[in-house]
Amino acid sequence: MTLLLVRHGSAGDPYQWSGDDSERPLDANGHAQADCLANLVEGMCGNRPLVEIRSSRAVRCLQTVGPLAARRDLPVTVDDALFEGGSTAASELVRQLATTSDASQRVMVLCSHSDVIPDVVRDVVANGAGLSGGRGCAYSSVWELTVTNGVVDHAHYHQP
Repeated sequence: MTLLLVRHGSAGDPYQWSGDDSERPLDANGHAQADCLANLVEGMCGNRPLVEIRSSRAVRCLQTVGPLAARRDLPVTVDDALFEGGSTAASELVRQLATTSDASQRVMVLCSHSDVIPDVVRDVVANGAGLSGGRGCAYSSVWELTVTNGVVDHAHYHQP
């Protein structure tokens, strides 16, 4: 199984946004990043099935995975474990998905935030996963988490 941990695309300056931050949408650059992300994920899947897309409830996350979901005709499931401030819950979600995997050739996408993703990666590395591809959490970037025998055994960073 492969878990693709995606950071949302560019959503402008949060200090210029006057509403609820969870409602802050992608900006023009973020929409372009979402389209590119869909292409990247399609390439990463190859012949393997993309079986599920989960996202933080933040509008910018939902919009980031929207083009991919539309291409694959898949619903996007909102998962509160992926929302800002949910590092512990997101790490637990990754562990749960890894241990309950029933097919090694499946791919799942999880879209989250810059405060969550580095903590999840830190946790899988602390549990013994290898690390490659550099470091980061840029807008619309992907951490490819490879699961073998119910454990994340490698994390690879893909810049947008």
